[in-house]
Amino acid sequence: MNEQIYWYLARSSGMVAWGLLTLATLWGIFLSTGILRERRRPAWLLSLHRWLGGLSVIFAGIHLVGLMLDSYVEFSWADLLIPGISEWRPVAVAFGVVGFYLLIAVQGTSLLMKKLPKRLWKQIHMTSLALFWIVSVHGALAGTDATAGWYRVASLTMIGTVMQAALYRFLVGHRRATSARSVAPASE
Repeated sequence: MNEQIYWYLARSSGMVAWGLLTLATLWGIFLSTGILRERRRPAWLLSLHRWLGGLSVIFAGIHLVGLMLDSYVEFSWADLLIPGISEWRPVAVAFGVVGFYLLIAVQGTSLLMKKLPKRLWKQIHMTSLALFWIVSVHGALAGTDATAGWYRVASLTMIGTVMQAALYRFLVGHRRATSARSVAPASE
């Protein structure tokens, strides 16, 4: 077995987790803006959003396990779960730790959505955009592939796409949702 198998596992699972988080974030924006029509929206659209988010948690967990098992940089569980104590790139790792906790909070509260007040759930869920940025910074600062051309192109594509979707969400989508509510007939 290749000595670096766990390093490859940590790198690839981190990138896959980030990609899945990007897709989950975009899908959530699409659902919330009405780009995917409110009426006649099949249930599988929301299920896909939840599935992408759940997969991002799984791959983030695989990323952590890969880092623990790799022998090149020896991480303890404390290094990976307490922000700022890692000796290897402490700021970069701290971004990853905070991102992991936000991911758990967003996904955990989504599983408990029906038991939580809607406003609390929405406030926590809106941190998804902050989560995306935190994970993006983590990848740029901690990722050993961050200087590779293919990584830069992929990063800029994902970041640019999320920025455009978020801008649409906050400028156009919010206005559209507000005006639709104010014009909606009382009988609906």
